[in-house]
Amino acid sequence: MLSPDVALALLVNRTGQAYSTMPPAYIAYTERTHITASIGRSQDINRSVVVRNADNFAVMKDLPNGSERTGQAFPIIPYFDPLGSFGFSYFANLKLVTITLDRKDAFFYQIPQPDPNASLTVPYFAYFAPAYAPDSTESAPHFVVEPTSRLPGATFYPGDIVVDPASKLPSHIEMRESGSDMTIALDYKMLQGHWTVVHGVFSATEHVLILGTFKVVADVSYDDITFPTSVSDPRLSGTPTPKP
Repeated sequence: MLSPDVALALLVNRTGQAYSTMPPAYIAYTERTHITASIGRSQDINRSVVVRNADNFAVMKDLPNGSERTGQAFPIIPYFDPLGSFGFSYFANLKLVTITLDRKDAFFYQIPQPDPNASLTVPYFAYFAPAYAPDSTESAPHFVVEPTSRLPGATFYPGDIVVDPASKLPSHIEMRESGSDMTIALDYKMLQGHWTVVHGVFSATEHVLILGTFKVVADVSYDDITFPTSVSDPRLSGTPTPKP
């Protein structure tokens, strides 16, 4: 097997290419989110969503017959490459979880050709220390990643990655934040040629002045996913918001 750092770099490249090649114009789906707090509170948020992928602008309707709203797809858009560059922020309390996701460019690592004259090999990543999990195989790699001392605090890194042997793309990615217990775990499937999130779990510890410390977990399932090429809603058919 390849060394885990080179194998991970190749996986990042392969994932970024699949994510960037022929992305869907629109995504329609039903999301079912169950939010729990360790102090004994819980809430369910179920919505039908149609999102314009280019700028993550969505029209969302609370189910079964609730109100309608627009904005970023809740809780996150199911077309997302966490192995690339992104910005993430959130607000959570007992009544509300708001997540802001800024998807940026996919990463692509230049892979050097083998050199028989090389006398020294150095790790490929400065911030990550990848290794193979015990159940890893050549056809289905499973990476476990620890941050190095060079990784800045409050930075996400891919702590656990499981690769699907059929698509050669990740079927599971768990992003962890250095310096906290925040995690974003995402499960993927290939749907109509698109590498798509079908399930996710967001977990973080909150600190509130009156209530003290409690943990919030949001578990979301994406169902009935389709990729329409056009939509009739004028709010979605307009020109996407330009990226900076």
